[in-house]
Amino acid sequence: MPYTVPATSKTPALIIYLLDVSGSMGEPLGGKPKIEVVSDALHQVAVRMVQRSTKGTTVAPRYRVAMFAYSSQVTDLLGGIKTVSELAQMGVPRLQPMDATDTASAFREAENLLNQEIGNLQDSPAPLVCHMTDGEYNSGGDPEPIAKRIMQMAVPDGNVLIENIFVTDKATSAPISDPKNWDGITDETPLASPYAETLMRMSSEVPPTYASVMAEMGYRLSPGARMLFPGNTPEIVELGFAMSGATPVSPVSP
Repeated sequence: MPYTVPATSKTPALIIYLLDVSGSMGEPLGGKPKIEVVSDALHQVAVRMVQRSTKGTTVAPRYRVAMFAYSSQVTDLLGGIKTVSELAQMGVPRLQPMDATDTASAFREAENLLNQEIGNLQDSPAPLVCHMTDGEYNSGGDPEPIAKRIMQMAVPDGNVLIENIFVTDKATSAPISDPKNWDGITDETPLASPYAETLMRMSSEVPPTYASVMAEMGYRLSPGARMLFPGNTPEIVELGFAMSGATPVSPVSP
């Protein structure tokens, strides 16, 4: 079964975040600006990664993280790839809403980084790209062909995973009332917008090993669910970011 290589200090998991900071991210979601909800969820997943990497007082480098914010241009928020211990020392940067939405350029940054790194990841867990957006791109062209190229990249553990968190109430026709009892989005789920359908095609299936980690946290995503999370509430946004850190880890040693 693919996606079973655990994240250890010798075989760390690489996670690349692509974060839409266009102007509409200043709009409210659950009483806070969307950008604050995302910043809070990012902080929570970073804390969880540190917890899953800590033995005694030592934070092992089980995760390596890159983080890009994009609007009309792409900004490297961390200054290259950082280990989870370095991220813990730096803290997750606070995000600020800016202007346009050039999603293709963000995926191009991820593709370039993966091309540089993939040769060194042959013994590591399959990398994951976690993309968060609240609306369709309005500059830079279609990101789907780039995402499809990324999804064709592979290491022995499996193809590169892409996850999308769509912070909108325009993704599904029915709101999600209870995230803990939500089955997830499958190929049969009716979607409420063409861009939600595009993001669906750009989303990998949730590997069973990731689903098991999420089940331990109380979520019950169905087999075949896609890594697409319609973030119409802060809880779903948090679920989406929690999924990004759900790589299997070794229980034996850091």
